[in-house]
Amino acid sequence: MCGIVGIVGKEPVAERLVDALRRLEYRGYDSAGVATIHEGALERRRAEGKLFNLEKKLADQPLPGTVGI
Repeated sequence: MCGIVGIVGKEPVAERLVDALRRLEYRGYDSAGVATIHEGALERRRAEGKLFNLEKKLADQPLPGTVGI
């Protein structure tokens, strides 16, 4: 089973996408990822394990973009 969330916004959406995934975390994760479109290119960050690992990766490697999944 997976949880998929998409946002089209006017400001960077990566943090909001992680917040939305956190609401689904009760079922557990083996991995999580976020992808956004920035300057016409798809950028993504993925991490194994709990959502906390993805949050750490995004803190080290911020993900720009106002459209994401």
